[in-house]
Amino acid sequence: MKYLVLLALAALASATPYGIDISDYQPDVDWTTVVDNGITFVYIKATEGTDYVSPSFSDQYIGATDAGLIRGGYHFAHPDESTGATQADYFLANGGGWSADGITLPGALDIEYNPSGDECYDLTASEMVTWVQSFSSTYEAATGRYPIIYTTTDWWTTCTGNSAAFASNNPLWLASYSTSVGTLPAGWEYETFWQYADSGANPGDADLFNGDAAGLSSMAYGY
Repeated sequence: MKYLVLLALAALASATPYGIDISDYQPDVDWTTVVDNGITFVYIKATEGTDYVSPSFSDQYIGATDAGLIRGGYHFAHPDESTGATQADYFLANGGGWSADGITLPGALDIEYNPSGDECYDLTASEMVTWVQSFSSTYEAATGRYPIIYTTTDWWTTCTGNSAAFASNNPLWLASYSTSVGTLPAGWEYETFWQYADSGANPGDADLFNGDAAGLSSMAYGY
């Protein structure tokens, strides 16, 4: 019996980690149910542009921590409003930091379709690449970690000219609602996180880590 228990624990430890990402649209999360549903990590919206901090972020972050989840914050970019460096600093000052404690994921840059204007925020592809580089380098200088980049292949191709400039440093979090992850943006050989659905049994969007529990833990520790 002891041998069977050890086998079961080993299988659980190596299982593919499932996660969610949430924002102020999910202010009240039942974390016990989320954990019971097999979720092990969560990304939580912290900031947007340079004038919005999610009013739910602090409670969500504390709730996820108390429930034993690996968690991190994300920033919704508005490249038309200010520089990447300015928005990275705002994110860092309002919940987007990182520490090598084994439970904190690197901050994520959510850069995608403009919800209220031109798809590419009226920036050229070259200007957009510069903006992302500014955000990324500012975040890395402050934390020692490059931010995760959340995007879609369509947006990235259209608005950065399908730049391959970030694949060597920035892990990819790809949104692709399908039975497979599909075509990746240029340069990336694999996605680190896959947002595979925008709804499900748990609050927010559904995500998958490309690895096992040990790999997710290593990412949180910064190994």
